[in-house]
Amino acid sequence: MAEQNIKAVREERDVATIIAISIIAFAISDLMHEGAGHGGACLLTGGHALVLSSVHFECNQDNRFIEAAGTLVNFIIGFACWIALHAVNPARQHLRYFLWLLMTINLLQGAGYFLFSGLGNIGDWAYVIHDLAPTWLWRVGLSALGVVSYALLVWFALLELRPFLGEHDWRRGGAKDLTIVPYVTGGLLYTVAGMFNPVGMILIGMSAAAASFGGTSGMAWMTQYLGSKLAPKVNGEGLALQRSRVWIIVALITAAMFVSVLGRGILLGTAP
Repeated sequence: MAEQNIKAVREERDVATIIAISIIAFAISDLMHEGAGHGGACLLTGGHALVLSSVHFECNQDNRFIEAAGTLVNFIIGFACWIALHAVNPARQHLRYFLWLLMTINLLQGAGYFLFSGLGNIGDWAYVIHDLAPTWLWRVGLSALGVVSYALLVWFALLELRPFLGEHDWRRGGAKDLTIVPYVTGGLLYTVAGMFNPVGMILIGMSAAAASFGGTSGMAWMTQYLGSKLAPKVNGEGLALQRSRVWIIVALITAAMFVSVLGRGILLGTAP
């Protein structure tokens, strides 16, 4: 009977639907970082928005707040999703998984940016600390903050994943469809959209691939700690994600718009 239950849950967990939810979550995360984060800070500081794309935002002025705001919004969205995750009806499994995924993407991308800018001296946070002395100490501190915060947030996301897991998910590789499928999906979405960006191919590596394959890399390896002292086993019925035509249709529209419109960039205005 137990084996039959495991097989039933696996059959109900539809990969196409997981991919669809992943596309929507990654697209929203990107728009929050670039549009709500950098764009919102630009307007709040009296600037004028010029261009918005999937890999960058252009304002007619630069300051630390504008550069930091993308990451700050990632953290705000991430923890807001955590609150919502615990507030929604447990029966709404597709929505709960979406909230977990959106939470995880935003938190990992936010923490990953500290490490990325600290080690590479490029990106948003490299600008935030660009004229602070001694430079090496600020970079070391930023890198350390990235390592510590990233590890803690991977652990946090893993703990929040556990209620979604059934008996079969605690076996080796059992829950990877909930983490690796979104990781690969998001990386491909960002990279394809980044290929059309109006600045140049360098942003594919610096922003698109870095934010997806790099920023959310914890999703590729977090499940190996399931059942350990870091993420002890809890009892659950397992997340059964049946095929949802609504999520799939919305994802197709989202992917098309993300690549063809946001990937190419949207002209928002001209410098005064």
